Amino acid sequence: MKTAAIAIVEPADTHSPERGPASSAGSLAAHIYARLKADIFDFRLLPGDRFSEGDVASRMQVSRTPVRQALFWLQREGYVEVHFKSGWQVREFDFKYFEDLYEIRIMMESAAIARLVREHACGALTPLREIWCVAPAQREPEPAKVAALDEAFHAGLIAATGNLEMVRMHFDVTERIRIIRRLDFTKAPRVLATYEEHAAILDAIQARDVGLAQARIEAHIRQSQAEVKQITLHMLHSARERFDSLARHDLVSGNFPAPLK
Repeated sequence: MKTAAIAIVEPADTHSPERGPASSAGSLAAHIYARLKADIFDFRLLPGDRFSEGDVASRMQVSRTPVRQALFWLQREGYVEVHFKSGWQVREFDFKYFEDLYEIRIMMESAAIARLVREHACGALTPLREIWCVAPAQREPEPAKVAALDEAFHAGLIAATGNLEMVRMHFDVTERIRIIRRLDFTKAPRVLATYEEHAAILDAIQARDVGLAQARIEAHIRQSQAEVKQITLHMLHSARERFDSLARHDLVSGNFPAPLK
């Protein structure tokens, strides 16, 4: 199975914990950020749940300073919102918000395709072809790994243009939709479909057929969007039923992850 390296240029965005300060306080904030984000992604904290900085600090046995920094990161990414004098709240799911972000993705990736063909830069996509244009026996079977490769594919199209501002904006959109996009590969047929669709997109770019490549990238993204919306709705419903049966008020009142070690 091919695992060719793809040169993805990431923006120097200091709000992301992965590129945050190297100080112990910054590292602690990054750990808290990761724990809370995992709770949101896994629906242990549901849209609409409220909590305070003190709740998180007490549960994790840390001061409020790194908690506040972690929450600011999550706020900037659109996962939580702050209410004056009433603490923090997990942001309600707004599918119109996600639809707008997916629309931006389509526009950016379609523009990237046009530029790659116009500037005869299709050769920059060779590493992507080595991953996606392969025989079935060479394909990655693990859904989590395919999800990472999928994200790298779309980022790779943008990075190949050399437009660093477009890379930065695409990275931001990717981060904001990750909470639902990651669910795309929880169904096995989506892995097969992704390989077929990515290969078809790359073939159209290689053939310098801009219209066909753009039509394929749009259809691919819209299909993924539809799939993850249905999965998200199902998971939210299941999570609410589960928590209702387990007295969810205990979680909302402070049942956060265990203290950081």
